[in-house]
Amino acid sequence: MRNVAVIGCGHSKFCFNSPLTSVELMSEVAFDAMNEAGIKPKDIQATYIGNVLGDFEEGQGMVQSFFANDIGAFNVASSRFEGACASGSMAIRDAYMWVASGYYDIVLAGGVERATAFSSALGTRTFAMFGDGHYEFPSGFTFPSVFALLAHLYSDKYGIPLPQLKEQMAAVSVQAHKWGMKNPKAQFHKEISSEDVLKSFMVASPIQLHDACPFTDGAACVIIASEDAVKKLGIKKPVWFKGIGQASSGKLSSQYKFLPRLRARELASQQSYSMSGLTPKDIDVCELHDCFSIASIIAAEGLGFFDYGTAGEAWVKGDCDMGGKIPINLSGGLKSKGHPIGATGGSQCVEITRQLRGEMVSEDRQVAGAKIGMMDTLGGDGVLVNMIFSNEK
Repeated sequence: MRNVAVIGCGHSKFCFNSPLTSVELMSEVAFDAMNEAGIKPKDIQATYIGNVLGDFEEGQGMVQSFFANDIGAFNVASSRFEGACASGSMAIRDAYMWVASGYYDIVLAGGVERATAFSSALGTRTFAMFGDGHYEFPSGFTFPSVFALLAHLYSDKYGIPLPQLKEQMAAVSVQAHKWGMKNPKAQFHKEISSEDVLKSFMVASPIQLHDACPFTDGAACVIIASEDAVKKLGIKKPVWFKGIGQASSGKLSSQYKFLPRLRARELASQQSYSMSGLTPKDIDVCELHDCFSIASIIAAEGLGFFDYGTAGEAWVKGDCDMGGKIPINLSGGLKSKGHPIGATGGSQCVEITRQLRGEMVSEDRQVAGAKIGMMDTLGGDGVLVNMIFSNEK
């Protein structure tokens, strides 16, 4: 397997009600990424795009092919990936493998979504398709209720009283909004307090409005290249793939013996750690999947950053903030930056790449001396993609 690097990034503003179509959003970020990498459309050998609900959102399937044509990457292999919220990460992981194998030298990968084109009712219904549609959804089991259940199970398993857990969850949301304020690409530029979180309306007990991420429109992508291409192009700050992992689980009801832990996350991260030869202690910065505040707590433990039952208190103490044990979601995360489901993994990859290049100084979000970064993306009831990157080959 060849060494592979990210050599260019593109990231739209994450927003509500974008005036652009998915094809237009994806095209704009693609040109940004190509310009950064110093390549032209003719250099791209394949495009791998995460897009989950284009057909429902705007009556548009085949986003990947129309986008490739519109940017001038004519007739290349163009594939669409659907793994719910992990779709963009799946696209990037597969792009890495095709380049590492030697089949391609330069691939564009990422994702796009126009999730706010939905009404709330249709959005709720279509998002619920990524849980079990035969038994769980007819029982009222949408994703807010999934994470509400996990919060109750977490509280019970680790002996943390629910009021205390809710305070910890609020700390997750407060930190996310603090960093979203500093991210010009974020959907929300508004600080919130713990009181704001705990007074927001109840969605599915104990999940309240400010525990949840928004619907979002946006696109993000990266240019992935072989080591030979990196040298040929004279890329000054490549960010290298060090480890990748992907695992899956069945519907949530089939995972009952393991909950509130998500086994797929632990397996995917173990694959990344094993491939890279790294451990949780080596990670300098992480972008993890915080669709709900309790999801952050569960993820940080599943990735090995904290002992089980302790991550919530770590957020309260600032251990997940800048200068803490492991800075997490300095982008604002899904909670504040936004969650355009097909584009979320691409956004995480862009954020980690920029951190490892040292490009966050102007936004006051730079982790000093960051060399190793991780991204973690959860899709539906249990698709997990994990990737580790380094600014050193």
